[in-house]
Amino acid sequence: MGDLEFLNATIYKDQNGNIQEGDYSQKMSYFLVPALAKYKFKNHIYAEGGFQFGWMYKSWVQFDSNIKGNTTRIKEKNKDLINWFDMGVAVGTGYRLLNGYGWSLGVRYYYGFLDVYKDKSGTKNSSLFLKLNIPFGVSDEMKEKANEQKEMIKEIKLKRKEAKKNNK
Repeated sequence: MGDLEFLNATIYKDQNGNIQEGDYSQKMSYFLVPALAKYKFKNHIYAEGGFQFGWMYKSWVQFDSNIKGNTTRIKEKNKDLINWFDMGVAVGTGYRLLNGYGWSLGVRYYYGFLDVYKDKSGTKNSSLFLKLNIPFGVSDEMKEKANEQKEMIKEIKLKRKEAKKNNK
């Protein structure tokens, strides 16, 4: 009950004064801006790390209940209890698909340095992001580099085949 009181959430009761069964959850929406450095390995794997900044624009406590087939969802805004700015560190890794010049799959972990709630210390954000990056508008220069790399790979494969034939 202490956390619900801190969040300024209403404790819902039935007609007899008994606490209604259900789940309470804190929901927050942030606009996030990562400022990361990325290191690309030759095998299309990359590592990234740096800071991430967040601006909270929505926050509410949600109560969900399902009693005898009657579903209830109640949202109570509590934006005034939440710090609007968040900052922390982010680290991640991923794999670049399509020979390194296309889509990439990755994972990133974020740990916030600032308290989420204004009046409660030790309440920091942390998140795990699964991501798919899709580039738009590949430049002619990047297309040319990709074609050069494909030709180079073909040459290497051809040389390997020739070397195997010569070793037999």
